[in-house]
Amino acid sequence: MLNLNAVHKNRGTGSQRYSLVIPALHLRAGEQLAIVGPSGCGKSTLLDLLALVLAPDQVERFEFNQQDVAELWRSDQQSMLAALRSQHLGYVLQTGGLLDFLDVRSNIALSRQLLGLKDDGSVARLADQLEISDQLAKKPAVLSVGQRQRVSCARALAHAPQLVLADEPTASLDPLNAERVMQALLAQAREHRAACVIATHDEPLARASGLQVRRISCRRDVDGGVTATLGEAC
Repeated sequence: MLNLNAVHKNRGTGSQRYSLVIPALHLRAGEQLAIVGPSGCGKSTLLDLLALVLAPDQVERFEFNQQDVAELWRSDQQSMLAALRSQHLGYVLQTGGLLDFLDVRSNIALSRQLLGLKDDGSVARLADQLEISDQLAKKPAVLSVGQRQRVSCARALAHAPQLVLADEPTASLDPLNAERVMQALLAQAREHRAACVIATHDEPLARASGLQVRRISCRRDVDGGVTATLGEAC
């Protein structure tokens, strides 16, 4: 479903340069992967590449859902990239990314509404499974951090995407709620047969959750810039 080889993303120049190198990343339908590393190592940059919102600077192979993403970027096929994002991807942002003027029900349903999908009961089912059914009429501002993250997870899954991306979904949570949110997200991704890539600094939690783990390591280069490289599964 997802096949990357020799994908590079560069930002800045000289001592301010940051480069992310992805030698290889292959993900089959339903697989669940954790990208681990300290803050600033490039986890969010990697997710933005996978989310098709950030174009690679160099690429040998980048395929998603049998589409040649590298060619779509080269030929500036923005409408096709947008269609892939909206139909096949779900993204849990680090801050939740909920719209404050919508209630929980409308936030969860947003991805379906944007695609013109009818109400098939998915919103209610996800809310029940993620234990937020009693919050559906509330606005995000009155929710706890853990509840907001579960709403964000539900929204990312509501339109049945093939790939779910999550950027530090448990970073602001205490250990107990972090485990609850992680397990809930992974369980729902499995139920929907979606592949899942989670960026996290919490490697023990990722391993305890049964995720395949790949680390991003950084080195300082002779020009003073930094190169971050995605390692193999460990």
